[in-house]
Amino acid sequence: QAPQVFKQLLMVSGFDKYFQIAPCFRDEDARADRSPGEFYQLDFEMSFATQEDVFSVAEEVLYDTFTKFSDKQVSKPPFKRIPYEESMLIYGTDKPDLRNPLTIIDISDMFEETDFAPFRKKTVRAINVPECSSQPKRFFGEMLEFATKIGMKGLGYIKVNDEMEYQGPIDKYLSHEDRKELAERARLKPGDVLFFIADTREEAPKLAGQIRAELAKKLKLIDENRYEMCYIVDFPMYEIDEKTGGIAFTHNPFSMPQGGLKSLMEKDPLDIKAFQYDIVCNGIELSSGAVRNHDLDIMIKAFEIAGYTIDDLQTKFTSLFNAFKYGAPPHAGMAPGIDRIIMLLTGEENIREVIAFPMNNNAQDLLTNAPSKVTEQQLREVHIKLR
Repeated sequence: QAPQVFKQLLMVSGFDKYFQIAPCFRDEDARADRSPGEFYQLDFEMSFATQEDVFSVAEEVLYDTFTKFSDKQVSKPPFKRIPYEESMLIYGTDKPDLRNPLTIIDISDMFEETDFAPFRKKTVRAINVPECSSQPKRFFGEMLEFATKIGMKGLGYIKVNDEMEYQGPIDKYLSHEDRKELAERARLKPGDVLFFIADTREEAPKLAGQIRAELAKKLKLIDENRYEMCYIVDFPMYEIDEKTGGIAFTHNPFSMPQGGLKSLMEKDPLDIKAFQYDIVCNGIELSSGAVRNHDLDIMIKAFEIAGYTIDDLQTKFTSLFNAFKYGAPPHAGMAPGIDRIIMLLTGEENIREVIAFPMNNNAQDLLTNAPSKVTEQQLREVHIKLR
């Protein structure tokens, strides 16, 4: 794992700041931007620091790094701060690529009582694509094929002609008032195409985000000569665990809840925001971070809501629990991924291209044939018996 606990213990011990290029070992699935097993971070932590203090430091380092090693245009500090809920609504993801000019709107309220079954009682999102109506039939067929591939039952749309009249499979289900309202809310103009995404409250935002990204890719709307940075802030502290149905931590359980102990005592857990944040560049998460929970009473209550007892805390997080007994300063930090930064700077689409001896998708090192079977003699040498 990352040196998370250890750097927090450094802050408790009296160090006012810390940084290192740190190896991180984590059991994660491989992805284009994720190396299984291990990666490197520019890890830092600061005592008596606020969220904005962390942002200021990270902005300076990242801006200087990207401008020094690239000729592309880089977002100038301060980077945009986008609340998590806003990001999920407008971009359909908490890792938005801000080079993509397309945005998403929520029009669920327009279809609560519609006769169109696929939209009735669903979360309905829409994406306006300017000057898209001239695209050939093949384009719309390929978008439908992509929508089906990601689990959608269909992909409705309407085209806007020069007389501001609508054409397409959804138009016959729209009243005159609906057409007028859509024109205002989606800012429709002649030549535009409005795509519709309808699904459950949980799935619709994610599906809309994938459609937004695919539209930008097919229409070549992404400016490859820019690095667009932003912070995603105000993450929810808790979520519903899909397996157990209980309350679980959304991200880092050691983050400070906004509102402190009072919010934990009085609010619905699902309404509590945390001082957690991500920094994102061109749709790639460079780092997550947080203002840490440094108060033992708040920590005990935060874990209690997620189903942990004091005994669990003392057993599983002994070092932090004991350290916090003696008082801890407010502290915060983050750890941008060095491999991901290099991947972006070199223009590679897969992180394995910037790692000297990468593992494959199954976390295997094919060069050294690792991992390999362990012999009985090797097990005896380290006093391990398999049952």
